[in-house]
Amino acid sequence: MIIQIILALGGLGLFLYGMKLMGEGLELAAGSNLRTLLEKLTTNRFLGALVGVVVTAIIQSSTAVSVMCIGFVNATIMNIGQAMGVIMGATIGTTVTSVLLSIRISDYAPLAIFIGAIMVMICKKNNQKYIGQIIAGFGILFYGMSTMSQNLKPIAESEFFKNIITSVSNPIIGVIFGIIFAAVLQSSSAAVGVLQALGAASALALPDSVYMVYGIHIGACVTAVISTIGATKAAKRTALSYVLFTALGTFLFALISAFTPFNSFIQNVTDSVPFQISLVHIISSIISTFVMLPCVDIIIKISTIIIPGEEEGEKEACRLKYVDERLLKTPPFAVSQVTKEIDRMGNLAKKNFALSMKAFMNKDAAKIKEVEENEEVIDYMNMAITDFLVKLNGLNLEDSDRLKIGSYYHVVSDMERIGDHAENICELANMLITKEESFSEDAASEIESMNTLVTNIIDDSLKMFESSHFDQKMIDLVSTIEEEIDDKTALYKDKHIDRLSEGKCNATVGTLFMELLTNLERIADHSTNIAFSMYPKKHTGKEEAVQA
Repeated sequence: MIIQIILALGGLGLFLYGMKLMGEGLELAAGSNLRTLLEKLTTNRFLGALVGVVVTAIIQSSTAVSVMCIGFVNATIMNIGQAMGVIMGATIGTTVTSVLLSIRISDYAPLAIFIGAIMVMICKKNNQKYIGQIIAGFGILFYGMSTMSQNLKPIAESEFFKNIITSVSNPIIGVIFGIIFAAVLQSSSAAVGVLQALGAASALALPDSVYMVYGIHIGACVTAVISTIGATKAAKRTALSYVLFTALGTFLFALISAFTPFNSFIQNVTDSVPFQISLVHIISSIISTFVMLPCVDIIIKISTIIIPGEEEGEKEACRLKYVDERLLKTPPFAVSQVTKEIDRMGNLAKKNFALSMKAFMNKDAAKIKEVEENEEVIDYMNMAITDFLVKLNGLNLEDSDRLKIGSYYHVVSDMERIGDHAENICELANMLITKEESFSEDAASEIESMNTLVTNIIDDSLKMFESSHFDQKMIDLVSTIEEEIDDKTALYKDKHIDRLSEGKCNATVGTLFMELLTNLERIADHSTNIAFSMYPKKHTGKEEAVQA
């Protein structure tokens, strides 16, 4: 008996590991397509539900999808209504695994493991390795389930086990057991799969398992609820709405099972207990979703009443808007969102440069204060994004995404340096204001000319980064502007030395002018680095990366 328990637990371990391996492989193989699918999500919650079905069917984890959606709400990318549409659809998508497990193909599991392992070891391209991972995970999953079922048969005959099964057939105890079981496994698919294994071993009949299936639906919410610790009120309301939706659906089907011939109907459809459990899982998920989907607004209002109050807004400016640690559970989405966060950082650096030049040319002290406040946010974003990139780089990624992450480290650093140079210009502006100095008309005209060129190169560089598409015209344009800035920097420094020699400018103004030109030239260098960050050097025509 002890050996059989150990073997059954080993089978459970293989089953859970195979499911994880298969899900990760599917997610990685379809990564860029998943991003495109989610980005096309509209405010239509029915379309959102369809997206939830498709995405969950691909990555085989409603928990991962729900946690991801809560992360999107926390990052203000989605509203609660959009997220709930996707989450409701996810409850349907996750039933695909139970259908597969109800089909008796375990005899071919060892062959799938062999083929998958060979592909992972021999194939050189990552996409081919991911397909091998999917096949191997699929085989391990079924091999684990077969091992678990075979060793549960003798255990099921014991009086102790029979007493346990008798107790969980009670609706309340069955639901509670299902909640705990799914919460421990952190996967409704895995929990239902174990019930199917018990059914295959003749250890469990449909009437004994139906209420556990309903409890498993609620237990799948636990991970999502835990993920809202430290999140915004909107994210917490999303998690609560998810719990309310699931609890109402569970209550609905508990009544149906108790007062209608629903169980008898399922048993008449098929004699296979695993398939019966799968049908209950599928039908309850689909009907609950379609019944509750039109009631999303009511569910959200209830969650708002339970979690009252307004968001604190932008009071905590030093935070990431698009990136959330919850997104690390789905790397393809995390890459897409960190790109948006870096775009945001670049635009803030660009804004700070514009403010610093206004402060310098107009002697505007108010602009200096604004630059200092923005610089705190830029510095925070630099550290926070870099930390997120380090974590993201440690996950399984597509080759193209890994290349992006490698370049992003440098892009974030260059954006932070642009912010630093903008702060340097503000220091020069402060000295200009304090000493009540002014520039000659020629010097002011040259400063305006340089400001226009540097503004243009920042704009074009950010456009190139945001598009992430190779554009030779843009590359040539940025290279031309950079060369013009380098030439004019040298020219204007020579002219200013002449003005100093002729007594048209004093030493104090001369020093400020020279330092301004140096800062502008370096901002242009960092902008060029950003522009060429995604392209091989051979396309840029540059011998080496710009260092400044």
